[in-house]
Amino acid sequence: MAEMNMVPLIDVMLVLLVIFIVTAPLLSHSVRIELPQASSKSVETAPAKIDLAIQSGGELLYNGNAVDRNTAQALFTEAARKNPMPEVHIYADRHADYQYVAQTLADASRAGLTTIGFITRPQEKQTISP
Repeated sequence: MAEMNMVPLIDVMLVLLVIFIVTAPLLSHSVRIELPQASSKSVETAPAKIDLAIQSGGELLYNGNAVDRNTAQALFTEAARKNPMPEVHIYADRHADYQYVAQTLADASRAGLTTIGFITRPQEKQTISP
């Protein structure tokens, strides 16, 4: 016999064809799931802010009220316990010594306040007369 027997090859191909015909509809079948929807948005509260002004002589104004350094330290410690922690905005007079600014930064840091920023006000324009 010089010919190749094709019957076993055809049988295997027909079995594979039947398997693919049977499994193809199962692959496209999906299960519909109804997921619950969230009904409310998360509420993010903006952290409070502490306005601290340092005047040229080293006087401190805590949210507009004059305080001494010890009182400011106590207020910093109390504010650091709040959740969310308030931001400290420092308004330093341009004629204030850096010593007062450094002391205030150290006091706020020791109390545990981590968000500290410097607020500047633009200088008024000066007109030059000819």
